Amino acid sequence: MRRMLLLGVTAFCLCVCITADKQADGQGDKSIPEQDGVLQLKKGNFNRALKKYKQLLVHFYAPLSGEGHRVSAAFQGAAAELQGSEVRLAMVDVSKEKELAKELNATGSPTLRLYLSGDKHNPVPCPVPQNTASILTWLKRRAGSAIDLVSDLSQSENSEELLVVGFFKNLDHDYIQVLYAAAVDLPDINFAVTLNEELISKYDLTHDVVLLLRKSKLLQAYKMTPQTSKEELIVFITVYQMEPVTEYNGQTANQILTSPVLNHALLFVNKSAEDFKEIHSAFYSAAEAFRLKVLFVWINVDEPRNGRMLEYFRVRESEAPLIRLVNLTDHVTYHLPSDTLDAGTIKKFCLTYLEGKAKPKMQSEPIPEGWDKQPVKELVGMNLEKVAFNPDKTVFLMLYLPYSQKSRALFTLWEELATAFKDREEVVIARIDASANDINLQMEDPYPSLRLFPALHAERVVLYTGKRIVKDLVKFVEKEMKKAKKDRVKEDEDRKKYIEAMKAEDAKKANETKDEL
Repeated sequence: MRRMLLLGVTAFCLCVCITADKQADGQGDKSIPEQDGVLQLKKGNFNRALKKYKQLLVHFYAPLSGEGHRVSAAFQGAAAELQGSEVRLAMVDVSKEKELAKELNATGSPTLRLYLSGDKHNPVPCPVPQNTASILTWLKRRAGSAIDLVSDLSQSENSEELLVVGFFKNLDHDYIQVLYAAAVDLPDINFAVTLNEELISKYDLTHDVVLLLRKSKLLQAYKMTPQTSKEELIVFITVYQMEPVTEYNGQTANQILTSPVLNHALLFVNKSAEDFKEIHSAFYSAAEAFRLKVLFVWINVDEPRNGRMLEYFRVRESEAPLIRLVNLTDHVTYHLPSDTLDAGTIKKFCLTYLEGKAKPKMQSEPIPEGWDKQPVKELVGMNLEKVAFNPDKTVFLMLYLPYSQKSRALFTLWEELATAFKDREEVVIARIDASANDINLQMEDPYPSLRLFPALHAERVVLYTGKRIVKDLVKFVEKEMKKAKKDRVKEDEDRKKYIEAMKAEDAKKANETKDEL
């Protein structure tokens, strides 16, 4: 009897547990919040959503990110279109769900992943979409086959948008599978496949080629080979999808930063400058020779929204026009050492870079041996502040560009000025290569720039704007030294009062401590 009672109690407990689990699952599904048809996931309900939906497309986003906001809008549009389908859309706010984002390695923003059949660890990455249609096209192509691309091109050939057309001898060739794999990864681009030899013959091409068309105009053709990979085809398409030179702005930023070409030539230029068209034309001419190797981008320094780009590359508006080369893998920057920005100079610079012979732009050159032994002292970024802001020295500094004729024209004048002050130990005449050293000074004037640092504890910098002759330069130095001498008296008095006040405060605290003991 006792044994039967125990069995009954055990069975009852099992029934209760099973019922509770079922109720929990039902309540769990209802407890997953939705917004505009998109599930709002977090650590507590993520696994439940995986179990419930065989296809779960998740957008990991940061609310304050401009790119994340744009993708979120596209995502919500796709959710409305996919109502009732097998694919369910969900979002995770990585700024709040940091632990979940870290666990899933989804800290980068924005990130889209398709989870299939509850597999948490092997999601399919979704390309960052430009709009709602991108998401829908990606899902459609993932679920479809290469046959879906077959078209007669009668309507799409004249489209203003880029059209990628594969022309193959037969539809069972491996080439079409490579093209389709590329199409899945490039949902923002229109793809088609044709067997129409008459249509292709007008481009004077044979079969097994991929054509890039816009308004029936052939932009570029790619001959398929047995060695052609999906990755190679994607590089070809994405590079020739863009113009040889692209302006950096809000619409092109993502396209530039996600380009498979990691070497970027950056032209910083003022669009309103008189020589803009001439410089842009030279840049464009050079770009055509380096397609697939270097991405050419120009940045308008007169556009306030480009301030972050200028700040990142430490470029001042007054320094434009200039060209930098950077690799997005190591972020090492190279500076074109020339005042002349013609096509030949730009091409030579790019070749030198690609051959590994270009010298990277550093924050500071090494301190040269004997830098202070000559009349004109040779400063670098590493010792600039220490020398320039010495409170016991008056330092007159030339900031120059070694490749600039205007800068080189002042070298002799600067030597003469140094000779004029050779017996004045309190005066330092110096120069620094502004192209090879980062200079933490507010610069609004063009190079060569002349700056005086008075013998003060305060870090004052005075810009010289007078005539560039020895007589006037000497007068300027003498005038600033007299002014600084008066300011120094007041400065020393203030410092003395401050030190005495600090001593008195310390003595007061010491006495209070003594009394407490």
